[in-house]
Amino acid sequence: MQKQFLAQFNTDTALSPITKLSVFFAALRPLQRDGQTQLPFVITALKEQPELVSTLRALLLDCFKQRHAVLLFATAGIYPATGVFAESWRRLSHKLLPEADEGTQLKDALRELLQPSDADWLVNSEAQDWQELIILLGLTTDFPEHAGTRTLLADILEALRVVAHRIAAAGLEPEMLRLDPSLENHASPFLGLCEEALALAQAFEHSAQTATRQTRLVVDIKHLEVLIAQARLTIERVRRRAGQQGASFHLTFRLRRLQQHLDRLERLAGFIHTFSARDDEACAAQLAILWQELAVAEATQNTLRPFWKQNAELVALRVTENAGRSGEHYITETRHDYFAMLKAAAGGGCAVALIAAIKINISMRGLAPLAEVLANCLNYGLGFVLIHLLHFSVATKQPAMTANAIAAVVGEMQTSTPTSANARDKAGKHKDVTPLLNLIARTVRTQLAAIIGNIGLAIPVAFLIAWLILSTTGSHFISASKAQHLLGDIDLLKLSTLVYAGVAGVCLFLAGLIAGYYDNLCSYSRIPERLYRLQWAQRLFGSSRWSSFTDYIRNNLGVLAGNFFLGFLLGGAAGLGTLLGVPLDVRHTTLSSAMWAYSLFALDFHLSWQVFVSTMLGFLAIGIVNLGVSFYLALAVALRARGVDLSQRLQIGKALGRHLIAYPRTFFLPPKKN
Repeated sequence: MQKQFLAQFNTDTALSPITKLSVFFAALRPLQRDGQTQLPFVITALKEQPELVSTLRALLLDCFKQRHAVLLFATAGIYPATGVFAESWRRLSHKLLPEADEGTQLKDALRELLQPSDADWLVNSEAQDWQELIILLGLTTDFPEHAGTRTLLADILEALRVVAHRIAAAGLEPEMLRLDPSLENHASPFLGLCEEALALAQAFEHSAQTATRQTRLVVDIKHLEVLIAQARLTIERVRRRAGQQGASFHLTFRLRRLQQHLDRLERLAGFIHTFSARDDEACAAQLAILWQELAVAEATQNTLRPFWKQNAELVALRVTENAGRSGEHYITETRHDYFAMLKAAAGGGCAVALIAAIKINISMRGLAPLAEVLANCLNYGLGFVLIHLLHFSVATKQPAMTANAIAAVVGEMQTSTPTSANARDKAGKHKDVTPLLNLIARTVRTQLAAIIGNIGLAIPVAFLIAWLILSTTGSHFISASKAQHLLGDIDLLKLSTLVYAGVAGVCLFLAGLIAGYYDNLCSYSRIPERLYRLQWAQRLFGSSRWSSFTDYIRNNLGVLAGNFFLGFLLGGAAGLGTLLGVPLDVRHTTLSSAMWAYSLFALDFHLSWQVFVSTMLGFLAIGIVNLGVSFYLALAVALRARGVDLSQRLQIGKALGRHLIAYPRTFFLPPKKN
């Protein structure tokens, strides 16, 4: 098949140069969907037909000579300065109505040669194969004798200058200066890096004017590499401060763009270094890596899904980092902390029993559907906020927080950011996982304590409330038919029970993200500091009291917002289902246990043992689904945001299994007193 394509490529003189190159690229594509590239077979065919090599080489050199490559090297694969939404609109519009080839840019030619589906096999192809093809075509040995390669080399140097200037400008962004004021000084690594890159390009050009093909050019990039490493460290420092002081979507996007520019500058400088050393093999290797990056970038330049996925992960990292700090408060370490959590969960169970009673009362008022939904939302939202204000705890809202805390530890376990792109490719996967395993064990036993405390008090308090109502009014709190309906809602034998429990798990996960978002907003917008500046509030409440209030907001705004919106998510699900005409509802384990108790008391405990067991197992299963779904979603998002791949997750899972077998007690009981 490859020989047929190549034969057409060599014999059909009516084809234009770009069309001929398109035929060549068609020969490289996999024969089947999701297959391997045919590059090795094409290289073999080229070796057997030297005339094809000459033809292909001439076409490429002519393309380099006639088309400019500065935009390709300086912008391909790098986020634009316009922002996420403008770039998303550009990609969508260009996907519907492709750009025209003006015939002057190598970037346009590459777009004509590649298809979006080519990205898969380009990523999976071996750089050594591209290196072999480059050497076979003699592209590196042509520098700088041929006009085409001279033009390409000049464009690479110009792209180096463009990227260097953009790095310097990005380093002086207002938000960067807000988080790191030292960047305004002359010690800024971004400004120094720009100056060094410009000096490198100038020294290379000056040295190349008098050099011959056999002469080694005098170019040293060691200082530039040091400055690139310093720039990366500065970016990490800004990111850490952003995690403490808050970060905007704009800053997150700009930091990613700055990192891409540093990677591109490093690639271009690496090529110049290998070329100046007259090392054809190393030069071909650098060109092969650069080619793969540019080709993949151009093939996916108008795809929306990967672009939004990358940026969503960056935003998720900012949100989950803040949620992770909140989650640390829900993980106990000592025996004292464990019993404190048990006590707080018991208080939460009491409060939830009261919330469930209010929910039942609202349903019996005969309110209009919208009014009933809003009443339920406020009941849940204000109830959960009150639980937090009273320093109580609800087990089901913990997994979304604790999962982010676990993911934060996984992120810290990753090897420190290498100073070069090549080093990052070879970096190890994990450090010692013992701290992570201990954290997971602490999380599990804390969660169990919270569940025991919630359910252990929600049920007897519900019995007590039902008895008090019966004693004071002479009638049951709910009717027998209502009790049967409530028991049916939590019956394990009904498929909808676990499905609705999963919906509640999604709501719990979203509440965790909301909490992280508001924590980030509180830090970024400096809400406590701005509140403290309200003179009328200081006069009304007193300076010290108002200062204590602003400190409380600083530490609790995210949790309060998460609890309040969780109430609206849980209370509004059924209303949304009614509005859309779909069966949609939620099942919350602590609320369900309280409903179970109210129903049993209303029926005077006269029900079959089968119903008793199936409903009791029902609210226990609801708890497992609530916790499992919310924990899985939060952990998956947090790990993805921190770049933890599947192999690393499997490694952690195996280590966790071994730890469970070796130390099972740590997952269920607090440590013994010393």
